[in-house]
Amino acid sequence: MAKVTVSLDAELVVEAMVLAGVGSPQDAVELVVRDYIARGHRTEARLAARDDAPREVDARPKDVEG
Repeated sequence: MAKVTVSLDAELVVEAMVLAGVGSPQDAVELVVRDYIARGHRTEARLAARDDAPREVDARPKDVEG
């Protein structure tokens, strides 16, 4: 797999390391990016399932007022 080098603010990376519970800046950023991508896929799957589900239609006749 190809590698990319990115410069980030040190405070941002340290916070990501603390939140991810890892000691390596590379691992912390990789975990954050992988989590972000996985979350996006889960959201897409939920939306697709909701769109594919049959919709309930209220087929009862409405009461005539008058």
